[in-house]
Amino acid sequence: MKSLKVVFLGTPEFAKTSLEAIHQSNHEVVGVVTVADKASGRGQKINQSPVKMYAVENNIPVFQPEKLRNAEFLEDVRKLDADVFIVVAFRMMPKVLFEMPKMGTFNLHASLLPDYRGAAPINYAVINGEEKTGATTFFINEKIDEGNILLQEELEVSPDENAGHLHDRLMEMGSKLVVKTLDGLADNAIIEKPQPHVEHPKNAYKIFKEDTRIHWSAPSKTVHQFILGMSPYPAAFTTIKIGEEEKGLKIFAGKFELTDHGKPSGTLDISKNEFKIYTEDGVYFPQELQLEGKKRMNVKDFLNGFRNFDEISF
Repeated sequence: MKSLKVVFLGTPEFAKTSLEAIHQSNHEVVGVVTVADKASGRGQKINQSPVKMYAVENNIPVFQPEKLRNAEFLEDVRKLDADVFIVVAFRMMPKVLFEMPKMGTFNLHASLLPDYRGAAPINYAVINGEEKTGATTFFINEKIDEGNILLQEELEVSPDENAGHLHDRLMEMGSKLVVKTLDGLADNAIIEKPQPHVEHPKNAYKIFKEDTRIHWSAPSKTVHQFILGMSPYPAAFTTIKIGEEEKGLKIFAGKFELTDHGKPSGTLDISKNEFKIYTEDGVYFPQELQLEGKKRMNVKDFLNGFRNFDEISF
């Protein structure tokens, strides 16, 4: 099999797994492009992306441009003379960059395109209660996630699976699909095909803080899937009142029962032994949660932290 020269562009752990798979394959990673190092936390510690750390450990040249149109950066990448660029969990690329390699630039996306184009395909697949999802490799063009498909692979979503668990399974599956795509391109064995036209494809827009608020007036199953789809990150939240103080409460896991309770949605029953929240058609029982300013804990430890339950409300 022909060995291809690859420039890899990515940032988080999801991308690092694909980089590792390529590096361990027959193909050669001649350069890595990732986000600039950032200072964060109280001590303003400099953090490097997982992709950069792997590249440095394996003596792969690393590029961290502030701007992808930077002339010096573009010239440095051009000199690498790569056959193909591979993008996994990176940022939008200018045409001058993605058209540079001879064979083009392909992306790994964690959905079965054209459904769930956008920044949060894994979260929304769980939120919407999908029974299957998957991964797609496709050539990048000027429209977001709309280029010609190379390969696709399906993955069943397990009942009560959260976004974090699904993320890890798709990360492993996707890394193998990336190498399979490279092998196919090297052997000229893949026929790219346009994405099928869907009148109203399901979207996976970027998730902002307010998008993570739980709406208790929804059906129990909808609430349950929403919490799973936001767990563990960015985490679904609600607001709880303790006396006169309002605090955010993240909920990571729970269960529900359907019941005709006749109580207003969003009210709660809470005691030393029980925490339940009424939805449109049943009751939701939080099992893992995190009160603002506290660590994540199970519901038993959470309830043990209170003495007066009468002062707690939504």
